Amino acid sequence: MIVQTDSLTKRYGEFVALHECTLGVDRGEVFGLLGPNGAGKTTLIRTLMGFLRPTSGTATIDGLDCTKQSVAVHAKVAYLPGDARLFRRMRGSEVLRFFADARRDGDFQKAKDLAKRLDLDTKRRVGLMSTGMRQKLALAATLATEATILILDEPTSNLDPNVRREIGRMLAEAKSNGRTILLSSHVLSEIEESCDRVVILRRGQLVHTQVMSDLRVRHQFTATSSGPLPTIPESLRDRISIVETTKADTRSRVTLHTTGDLAQCFEWLASVSLSDVRVEPLGLRYIYDQYHHTESAS
Repeated sequence: MIVQTDSLTKRYGEFVALHECTLGVDRGEVFGLLGPNGAGKTTLIRTLMGFLRPTSGTATIDGLDCTKQSVAVHAKVAYLPGDARLFRRMRGSEVLRFFADARRDGDFQKAKDLAKRLDLDTKRRVGLMSTGMRQKLALAATLATEATILILDEPTSNLDPNVRREIGRMLAEAKSNGRTILLSSHVLSEIEESCDRVVILRRGQLVHTQVMSDLRVRHQFTATSSGPLPTIPESLRDRISIVETTKADTRSRVTLHTTGDLAQCFEWLASVSLSDVRVEPLGLRYIYDQYHHTESAS
């Protein structure tokens, strides 16, 4: 694995920002970090970058110790912080030139091309740019490198849906070129579309790991039934589960979850007296809400 942590912990006095976090990211994988503010996502990222020294545990990137060999780690990583600060008196193009020249793998022309794809006017001074424009500038500077690993903390904050879609395409291109991406975001749809695997953090602890290919074959059926549901056939009991039944007069509103190939599930459901049927992917929201049902993902 190209990124690994083992029992990684960060404390500030009595406050535990990250508690015994153990995870691994495969080379070429898009790996998502989910959780509300204060869950530990940024603490984890800053520890990987060597900006924070862990209280205990270890973290490595491409075999390099993130604390003891942070300079070597930085040569392999392109990092976009959640609060990127740029030179306000420079023009956008000057900022792109600065960061391209600062790295051996920097590419000024590529940075300009990315800025153009994001519809950014690089002639404007940073101090006169909106928050969203500055975010585009920081993204162009970060994605223009040839770094093996991209670590992106809330990359699409303050950006409109069209720009988010374009960034999604850029990340897909980076993945197809064999780059590893560690992505933190509050936008569940963004994580769902981009990531191969996702971990959910809650109050500094890693509480769930989700393989997205497994989630994509899970669906939720909601329907109205005029009578009791027949017994689920033995052959389908590992694929269909009754989640909830709400009675209303002589009818019931039923929620079912399915997994795997839908064809056999449809065959059984067609034999059941149902109306007002709604079928939708189960989605990451359902998984997230199991751990953060009282907290907002915004």
